[in-house]
Amino acid sequence: MMATMAAPNTLTATELARQIDSGAVTAEAIVRAHLDRIDQRDGDVLAWSHLARDAALERAKVLDRGPRKGVLHGIPMGVKDIIDSHDQPTTYGSPIYKTHQPLADAATIALARDAGAILLGKTVTTEFANRFPGPTKNPHNPAHTPGGSSSGSAAGVADYQIVLATGTQTGGSVIRPAAFCGVVGYKPSYGHFPTAGMKANTEWLDTIGAYARSVEDIALFRAALMAIPFKPIGKLGTPPRIAVCFTHHRDELSPEGTKAVNDAAAALAKAGAQMTEIELPAPVRDMSEGQKTLSAFDGPRAHADEARRFPHLLSESLKKDKLEAGSKIDYATWVAARKLGDTGRAAVDALFDDIDVILTAPAKGEAPLGLERTGDATFNLLWTYLWMPCVTLPFAKGPAGLPIGIQLVGRQHEDARLLDIAAWVKGALA
Repeated sequence: MMATMAAPNTLTATELARQIDSGAVTAEAIVRAHLDRIDQRDGDVLAWSHLARDAALERAKVLDRGPRKGVLHGIPMGVKDIIDSHDQPTTYGSPIYKTHQPLADAATIALARDAGAILLGKTVTTEFANRFPGPTKNPHNPAHTPGGSSSGSAAGVADYQIVLATGTQTGGSVIRPAAFCGVVGYKPSYGHFPTAGMKANTEWLDTIGAYARSVEDIALFRAALMAIPFKPIGKLGTPPRIAVCFTHHRDELSPEGTKAVNDAAAALAKAGAQMTEIELPAPVRDMSEGQKTLSAFDGPRAHADEARRFPHLLSESLKKDKLEAGSKIDYATWVAARKLGDTGRAAVDALFDDIDVILTAPAKGEAPLGLERTGDATFNLLWTYLWMPCVTLPFAKGPAGLPIGIQLVGRQHEDARLLDIAAWVKGALA
């Protein structure tokens, strides 16, 4: 009996690319499958701020007529609504911009489209990618947060409404939602994905990241967003050297968060990895506060126009956490935080002479109950400040049945190596 092909929206981007190449599926059929899933589910998940149904279908038909466009040919993607698109509204999660239509695509959208991707729509962001949440719910349990600020992108990928999506991270806004929603999240080394056309939050921290359901898809997406040749995931010659690091916030982990890291470490040791446990060097212990200093200091500057002209349309959260807090930070404190980043990066880089990757937690535990907060970024701030590449992988379930992830952190600029190791880890844990 002939096997039935899986619904296109349940396949990975890598699988879809092979299906398109073989003629087994069309870009139009892929887009329609995702739109059907959105129609079935998004009333519960609320991942989208805008859907470009007709434009996506028309673009798919054009691509189906050929020739092959690039590594993302015919693959639909979602884009966090903090990133400009020339043909779709970009609201930045704020009522101030509810009718805003940019004139140009952000660099990451332009590069993805040049590689053949189809922009299906814009995904929900928190207000200006800060803390005030949007309407998105966790697809595993709508009473729980999906995380933030890239809430719509993580939830949409987890719910099979989209195969690839972008997010942004200034503190923990890519990695934490991926962990909460049970998908693969990737925050590259600082500066690897161009931020031109993204609404700035904190320029020395802002990093565009990616969501998928496989590490292989992240490698594919990364090539397009960096405009570099695609390098498939490579096989490791020997098992990696993995250092478990709970950071100096270890006591803040939930029992299930601690158990996930310990269980993963035990499984990886059994698979042959060389496991050690490390403490971070002294300069790094102050870096979580330094990240908050940099982020807050930029608040009154990044939102100067909105605060001057539309203060009544800003949330109290933004006013307190960014504008008020940032106005109290002086220049010398900001400079000290900048210098601490340089010192910390040098100290941590030296660790990688003896290890290949750090295994740590991506969040305190599973997604907390309630939609009024997006969760705690404690286990993300440090790595963002250090400009290091991070990957989170779904691993276990928490007491409420929600996903628990693990996080792998690599040496700055060695992102391809990190993805190779992440693929090995995912296979070893399977």
